[in-house]
Amino acid sequence: MSSNAIHFGTSGWRAIIADEFNFAGVRLAAAAIAERVRKQNPSPVLLVGYDTRFFSEEFARAAAEVLRNRGVRVLFCKRATPTPAIAYEIRRRKLDGAINITASHNPAEYNGLKFSGPDGGPALPEVTREIEAIAARLGEVETPDDEHSDEFEMVDPRELYLTRLAELVRFDVIRSTKLSFVCDALHGCGAGYLDSALASHGVEVTALRTERDVLFDGAGPDPSEENLAPLRKAVLERGAQAGLATDGDADRFGILDRDGSFVSPNHILALLFDYLVETRGWKLGAARSVATTHLLDAVARYYGLPLHETPVGFKYIGALIQQDKVTLGGEESAGLTIRSHVPEKDGILACLLVAEMIAARRAPLLAQLHELFRRVGGEYWPIRVNLHLPEPIQLQLKERLAREPKEFSGRRVVQIDSTDGSKLVLEDGSWVLLRPSGTEPLVRIYAEAASPSASQQLAVEARQWICG
Repeated sequence: MSSNAIHFGTSGWRAIIADEFNFAGVRLAAAAIAERVRKQNPSPVLLVGYDTRFFSEEFARAAAEVLRNRGVRVLFCKRATPTPAIAYEIRRRKLDGAINITASHNPAEYNGLKFSGPDGGPALPEVTREIEAIAARLGEVETPDDEHSDEFEMVDPRELYLTRLAELVRFDVIRSTKLSFVCDALHGCGAGYLDSALASHGVEVTALRTERDVLFDGAGPDPSEENLAPLRKAVLERGAQAGLATDGDADRFGILDRDGSFVSPNHILALLFDYLVETRGWKLGAARSVATTHLLDAVARYYGLPLHETPVGFKYIGALIQQDKVTLGGEESAGLTIRSHVPEKDGILACLLVAEMIAARRAPLLAQLHELFRRVGGEYWPIRVNLHLPEPIQLQLKERLAREPKEFSGRRVVQIDSTDGSKLVLEDGSWVLLRPSGTEPLVRIYAEAASPSASQQLAVEARQWICG
């Protein structure tokens, strides 16, 4: 196979199963990772995990065999394991990192390989570039002839990870209100984690889609509004206070209010930042990607705290968590972590904190959001639109953006932010970001204005400007 098939994007190497993502590629990536970690430590130990996708465990075993044959001690997850639990186990055991076979929220035809370093966070670009270069040099890796291929040292990070969550979440607050919740695992790794965490602390919970389905109901394990219809139905039928969902590897979250309304991940990030500052007393700011709502900026200003902007990719936010610079770090794509936790997205923790916040404030989420708008002095309504473009138009877009437009949508451009893609900040505080996806063949349009209709109009005009 061509080494060009292995490319680490914003969150690992992902590709279509049996097309680019195959056993030869997994073995090659594992061999390159083995060589890289042995440069850092002659006797490294790596954890190998996997999600519930088609052939994920088999791909994980193939990677583990290569690692072992190349001098790496392997700890193998005994069951499909969430990404945040793997991150916590790396840190708890002081491992050299982990290989995780997962394509997170991507459609069912994808699988992927994520490499995490000894801090538990996604490998930084300089590390993944080195792994890619090693893979290109190796070219191809033979299938190990290992008669003990099924004999790995097995581990299960579940219980100690759940114990850690109990230190971060005030379950007594949730339990005291006698509220009920519905949890939706979307057939992914969150099954037996989020629902069990609540139930074991005396909270009434209903669990949906906990069984494995490699087709993910034909919709993919993305906790987006359109994929949460079964959760919405259950929340309304049971009169639950909220619906809490996690994606395929449980690093992302999706939230429904008690009336079944989908609450934007952007708004959840701002609400939780506000809540954590209020209840934990942490006098630290927030970190957000360039594509994430400026409502976080408004909350930071309200409290007189700093706001850190990063490129897209949770590895950059994780670095700030490592440095203990922020109370909360998040991305609009439903990724979140908090101070003193793993430098990796944790959808399970996010859902639990939302449950705690609802219980503590005794108010629905949308009511809390409008109260937050009132306190910070304005409304923020971010949206994202995926635009599939022919390659010639994508190249044309790069040329147009290089000219740095002075005006957009009839308003003066007051700032052009090139942190990741091109973000045009307009004179009224609204903004639009045009950015090629790091994991899929498309261009993303992000827009935010003071009303949903104004944000939609910005996105429409951005599309016309791109294609014009």
